[in-house]
Amino acid sequence: MKRTLAFGGVVATAGLLAAGLAAPAQATPQDVASDALATNGIAAWATVAYWYNNEYANLINATPYDVETKVVAKHISKGGPAPDSKPGVVPAIGDEKKVAAKSKNINLPKTTGKVFFDGADGRPHWCTATSVQSAYHNLVATAGHCVYDTESNATTLENWVFVPGYYQGKTPWGIYVGKQAFTHYDFDVYEDGDRDYAFVTVYNGLGIGHDGLSDPEAAPGEWYEVSKATYLQFPQEYRDKKHYCHEVVKDGKTHYFVWKFVDVGRLGDNVGGQGLAYNQKIGQPVFVFGYPSGSHPDGNYAYSGKTLKWSYGKTFKATAASIKAEELQAVKSSFTGEGALGSAWLLKYSNGRRLGYLNGVTIGVSDTDGNDRYDTSISPYFDGELYGVYGAAKNLWSGSIAFPVESPALH
Repeated sequence: MKRTLAFGGVVATAGLLAAGLAAPAQATPQDVASDALATNGIAAWATVAYWYNNEYANLINATPYDVETKVVAKHISKGGPAPDSKPGVVPAIGDEKKVAAKSKNINLPKTTGKVFFDGADGRPHWCTATSVQSAYHNLVATAGHCVYDTESNATTLENWVFVPGYYQGKTPWGIYVGKQAFTHYDFDVYEDGDRDYAFVTVYNGLGIGHDGLSDPEAAPGEWYEVSKATYLQFPQEYRDKKHYCHEVVKDGKTHYFVWKFVDVGRLGDNVGGQGLAYNQKIGQPVFVFGYPSGSHPDGNYAYSGKTLKWSYGKTFKATAASIKAEELQAVKSSFTGEGALGSAWLLKYSNGRRLGYLNGVTIGVSDTDGNDRYDTSISPYFDGELYGVYGAAKNLWSGSIAFPVESPALH
């Protein structure tokens, strides 16, 4: 579904980031919705094969996801979010004992990349997402409707993966298959715009050898011989096409082989992970990092979506009654909506460490002055409800899926 939304905001006084964690009012377990993505090793293996297959054709041909991005508005609505408890922060990976400093120059974060998935139309699409702090360095944050299918009302989007630093078929730190998705019950059931965010645990990254890996000395993938019973567990489409699965007849006996991808390690170990800030005062400056694509209303294509871009501004309050959103935040930005969905809003971004505190994710853009150019991005306000969803996801282990059966019968 595509909606026409009305939203607006008012400027608030700036506030300083809280010095440490506070115990926030937060979502209860009953408020958190959790759904499986790739439920087992073979499903995850098939997801990676889908994106790597045919020389990355699905990655290269994916188009930006533009569902519910264009927020049409000419007026400003009063209201907006308020903290539901004391402010708090979760430090970034590697930044646990450091204090973030103001940045003077902009070095782009390694944590941001693209999430790829199949949309309701059955075609490959992408959004923006970012790696965030978690116990096992395996967590991704993005917009809720870049994970949950709000068009067909299915539960989750299919073949969901995160590719940090993606560029034209290159996967410099591997592909990370989504394992389990978390969002707020109110978004999962009611598509409440105030809760349009999601956290996804991902398995260890996978590569296929020299091509696409950041380490040129990394060992390539390899063929493993398996039993016929194991071979038949893999998707028939790959067995029929002999892509990543094949049979060899030798000396009158059939041998069965399946490709073992290269395990490139945990997401946060490879690219780091942003911290998290919640219940912060509106009016503070944030950097927005994303892959905007598509045109402005006047037809001008300012962004290609191929490379990571940034914008900068102070947040202000916003509401959007048409999506039952009364607790939004907004920032002045020229990002176009397609591709920018899920862009990371980073508070107190440090240029040296390329780390800050995730304090928003883009869920829409708007032309607020009616000049046919998008000038504003909007995000849910990060409060204790969000921290509760994050809390449900941050301590879950994912593990390796380089080979999706515990022990090959032969090799």
